[in-house]
Amino acid sequence: QVRLTESGGGSVQAGGSLRLSCGVSAYRYSINCLGWMRQVPGKQREGVAVINRSGGKAYYVDSVKGRFTISEDKANNTLYLQMDNLKPEDTATYSCGADRGVYCYAPRPNFEYRGQGTHVSVSA
Repeated sequence: QVRLTESGGGSVQAGGSLRLSCGVSAYRYSINCLGWMRQVPGKQREGVAVINRSGGKAYYVDSVKGRFTISEDKANNTLYLQMDNLKPEDTATYSCGADRGVYCYAPRPNFEYRGQGTHVSVSA
């Protein structure tokens, strides 16, 4: 069973920073791709970033490039999303995802497994 648990959401003013964490429990599952998604009520879920565990390379949606950093602490089974220079349009519920598939070269809105999400609110 794969279990993903997010934390670290909250409210911040524009220009501020937050770091999201995702605890990954995937005993005996070979997870190749980890990532973050976000969703605003009434809109489709959007892929934000992924990290390919095979090579460690990360990929981002254009709107967050240069501001967000995805990383993984394999020793502690934790995925992170460092968000800097936040903007009001980053307000959303952020969730982490995990996938056994080999394709992990672009952010995407769907994964095999997904957490419940944590809310981020950015005020102007």
